[in-house]
Amino acid sequence: MTLSMNRSIFITAIVLCVSLIAPAQSATSFPPRGEILTLMHRADAYQIENPVMKPTDRNWERGTWYTGVMEAWKATHDEAFFKQALNWGRQNEWQVGTENLGANRLFCAETWTELYLARHKAAHDPAMIAPIETSLTTPAPNSPAGARRWYLDGGKPYVDSLYGAVVFAMLARATGKQEYLTTMRAFFDDVSGELWDQESGLYYRDPTYIGKRTAHGRKVFWSRGNGWAFAGIARILEYLPRNDSERPKFLAIYRRMASELIKRQSPDGFWRANLDDPEDVPNPESSGTAFFCFGLAWGMNHHILDRRTYLPATKNAYAALAAAISPEGKVQWGQQVDARPNPAQRASTHEYVTGAFLLASGEVYTLSR
Repeated sequence: MTLSMNRSIFITAIVLCVSLIAPAQSATSFPPRGEILTLMHRADAYQIENPVMKPTDRNWERGTWYTGVMEAWKATHDEAFFKQALNWGRQNEWQVGTENLGANRLFCAETWTELYLARHKAAHDPAMIAPIETSLTTPAPNSPAGARRWYLDGGKPYVDSLYGAVVFAMLARATGKQEYLTTMRAFFDDVSGELWDQESGLYYRDPTYIGKRTAHGRKVFWSRGNGWAFAGIARILEYLPRNDSERPKFLAIYRRMASELIKRQSPDGFWRANLDDPEDVPNPESSGTAFFCFGLAWGMNHHILDRRTYLPATKNAYAALAAAISPEGKVQWGQQVDARPNPAQRASTHEYVTGAFLLASGEVYTLSR
């Protein structure tokens, strides 16, 4: 049997498998809000009962999960989500992450800062953000106070880091210190300047993918990598001042990405791991899909994206995600920790996969009113 025949059989098997868990295209509506809330609690409870990281971890994987927990609270005002995030912050004494990578260690700080900004009787304690400010002003190779390009990984920018940029917009709002926005702009512009592909309107994961092609001659744009950027830009816009002189730049990138992403969505509602070549890795992938679903729903909720254009893609994405939740609450089809398009398996998940699903669910919950 030839290699091409083997590949055709493999792709056919994947398509048949997906058809068993994901809806056909053209979902006509979102689930009722009560069902969305039930899905959020089910996924979150599964992750609490089946942690991947150590109990003391506050690294990027768990940090992403908790950005989703906070999104669930902001959308639903369900106190269980707020208390969960507050308890996690107290357990970690509001410290930044323990990673060496300067941007990744800020993922958990987004939750601390959102808790501080929350209009809630248990929040708005300066202790919640003091360690973040101390870390950012202490000279170190992975701190803005110690290195001009403090966010690199092995000397290279990587698009995942843009999810950590959000904390600077949050801190600027929390403290009134405009220097945080200056730091964020320099960081964002440097990473985007090297990794943004103007032709496609998407990001390369890192410089090693610039110029690479798949076996089909197409560019390599990692789904979750672009998910980090798309969701991160939406969250930056949420906290960036309306009159900020550079807001139009963020809006332009965000809108361009949205328009390009809906062109690349598969009929089953998922996006594939390689956005420009779905046949390269034909398995469905839920983490990138959830980030895109979040970003699209956020744009409509904030009257930035046109509902007629983007609502169908968002409905299809959320229908696929909801169908990927196992009876016990596992968010399935999540690609494991990686830096490139690779296959996800039905049973694969992670804490950041749950976080991305909660992000999407929170915005869909709001959009479905």
